[in-house]
Amino acid sequence: MEGPRPVVLSGPSGAGKSTLMKMLLRDYDGVFGFSVSRAFVLHPPFDSYPNILSGRKEAMQEDIDDGTYIENAEFSGNLYGTSKSSVDEVRANGLICILDVDIQGVRNIKQTDLDPIYVSIQPPSMEILEKRLRDRNTETEESLLKRLEAARVDMELSNEPGVFDMLIVNDDLEEAYEKLQSVLIEVSLKRG
Repeated sequence: MEGPRPVVLSGPSGAGKSTLMKMLLRDYDGVFGFSVSRAFVLHPPFDSYPNILSGRKEAMQEDIDDGTYIENAEFSGNLYGTSKSSVDEVRANGLICILDVDIQGVRNIKQTDLDPIYVSIQPPSMEILEKRLRDRNTETEESLLKRLEAARVDMELSNEPGVFDMLIVNDDLEEAYEKLQSVLIEVSLKRG
């Protein structure tokens, strides 16, 4: 794959990845681009995630089997993935591609030639994460418990050596954003 080195943002739901990514895209227009994921979603409503395209599960699974995705994951019966072409499209426009994936996606991407910078965004604690997720009021109790269990695993794995280039604990949004900018500004200066 050619173009600027991509950035993979990962972390549990509620850690602040999407908020930080939106801040980057707002403040660095023309520098970063977002790779749109595709999903087969069993449990609507899904309108709170407008950046994800829906699709038929069978067709998406065929594409995954054919190797057209650099990462994919299944969570709560929903299938998600990022195609090579969506990343290539962002990079072809000279932008630094940002991917928002879970820990399973990080593992899949490490098996490719993408060579991104891996950044883990983590909450300060499980208690704070649970409060954030409950405050959203978008989850059933069952789905919330699944997210919390996935977050626990994610938080453990994020501390393993060599998985991430940078770990940011999002206790204060502005501080977390400054830390993220510090590494990404250096990447953006090397692009092209």
